[in-house]
Amino acid sequence: MDRETRLKRLRFRAWHRGTKEADLMIGGFFDRHAADWGEAEMAWFEALLEEQDVDIMAWGMGAQPFPTAYQGPQASAFRQLDYIPIAE
Repeated sequence: MDRETRLKRLRFRAWHRGTKEADLMIGGFFDRHAADWGEAEMAWFEALLEEQDVDIMAWGMGAQPFPTAYQGPQASAFRQLDYIPIAE
């Protein structure tokens, strides 16, 4: 599968999680960072999307530590939460 098709599929999966909160967190992260991703980063995100939303959100908010398999620069970026748009 080519890069653009893969990114389109990831974007859809990121923004269609089932709850608005998960969509904002996971989809917002995708929108902010995906343009710079290489193969390793896309593989990390694909694996992350297989996890339960409640777990992903707990990891992102710091309520639970990221599992060892996900730790690294992308997990750190995910935890910053500055990618979530907040209406003023």
